[in-house]
Amino acid sequence: MSRVAAIIPARWGSTRFPGKALHGIAGKPLIQHVWQRCLEANIFDRIIVATDDMRIMETAFQFGAEVALTSPEHTSGT
Repeated sequence: MSRVAAIIPARWGSTRFPGKALHGIAGKPLIQHVWQRCLEANIFDRIIVATDDMRIMETAFQFGAEVALTSPEHTSGT
């Protein structure tokens, strides 16, 4: 049986919308909404928030997410 993980990339340092992952929508940070949708999909064995920012890490821990702290040297974005 296959094991499937969801990796949710979350950066603080966006040029267009810094801090977007923690922006509040309906009383919750955006990253929590994404994480909850992954849970509701009921297809992932693991859901991991990958971030290089301690603020995002702390918030994700608060709502129960597994977090992988990445290096700021790992570039991402479009």
